[in-house]
Amino acid sequence: MRRILPYGAVLAAGTLALQWLDYRRIARTYFEDIYIFLIAAGFLVLGIVLGMRALARPGAAPFDGNPKAQAALGISARELAVLHELAAGRSNREIADRLHVSPNTVKTHVARLFEKLDARRRTDAIARARELGIVP
Repeated sequence: MRRILPYGAVLAAGTLALQWLDYRRIARTYFEDIYIFLIAAGFLVLGIVLGMRALARPGAAPFDGNPKAQAALGISARELAVLHELAAGRSNREIADRLHVSPNTVKTHVARLFEKLDARRRTDAIARARELGIVP
């Protein structure tokens, strides 16, 4: 093993030297082609980057809940929270548990939302709120 390791190192060094000399010969012979390739590759990358930026779709505007409609209808913050829970399909009991209020309070908020949104049922209220952009 001690004899094989030095021979392997000498062979590796010789191979590296031959490859280096071959690389230098190729670089001297085809230097124009190498430069043209490098410039073309640079323009390719630049074109891809600029194309991605130019064709990128703008991000969707963040949902703001249409504060003007909320103010015009007089919807309070708690009523808005109840409306979001209604839109999620939760029952009065589930809404009461999530908002830490009594079910009767939720019923009161829902009744006021029906009045303010001119709705007779939950689905009407949610549809009207979506039309106005109050809930997503």
